[in-house]
Amino acid sequence: MGSETRRILLVEDEKAIREAVAAYLAKEGYSVTSVVDGQEALDEFARGGYDLIVLDLMLPRVPGEKVCQVVRSSSAIPIIMLTAKGEIEDRIAGLELGADDYLVKPFSPRELVARVKALFRRVQVTEKPREEILEFGSLIIDIPARHVTVDGRPLELTASEFKLLLTLGQHPGRVYTRNELVGTVLGYDFEGYERTIDSHVKNLRSKLGEDSRDPRWLFTVHGVGYRFGNPAEWK
Repeated sequence: MGSETRRILLVEDEKAIREAVAAYLAKEGYSVTSVVDGQEALDEFARGGYDLIVLDLMLPRVPGEKVCQVVRSSSAIPIIMLTAKGEIEDRIAGLELGADDYLVKPFSPRELVARVKALFRRVQVTEKPREEILEFGSLIIDIPARHVTVDGRPLELTASEFKLLLTLGQHPGRVYTRNELVGTVLGYDFEGYERTIDSHVKNLRSKLGEDSRDPRWLFTVHGVGYRFGNPAEWK
């Protein structure tokens, strides 16, 4: 299967969870390397070659939040966070650190596998684009290369941020509800995940250098969701 060459770094200190998750991922054809603490995770990440990280937050030596920050400072590799913290604010905080997805313990390894597959689909951008390169003033989206620049400056976007920007940018002026964006961008529907879209938009605006009170491209439609600006609104 196409997943055979995908390499996953699993960072989890609880033996039972680590072994169960590794077994399920291996069964799907993924190559899994397991480590038990944050420093090992950073050392292994530095060796390179990984396509996705499954990252627990409560780790010995270096906490998962710090691991995520260090990884995000140099890479857009997809990250799925695992944590016992289930409050919505904890989820939002994890996403704002740069995670693409968030799974609360206890969870089903089958659900994690589904999330992994959804993330890889986002990276591949499976939908056939109408154009190869989208240009919106100083914002340029090179779809095949998954490369985005604004004012000539390259942006390091996560898989979710790129899919969100592409989804909105391919349909300027169209209003998307948060639920629609959860389904389209995250690849599944899950109660309480509407606010994760707000976190991804916030991160994306920051990278674009946008002010939400005076946006160039990403507009909030209050009480509904978001839309990409019409040509007359590009600055």
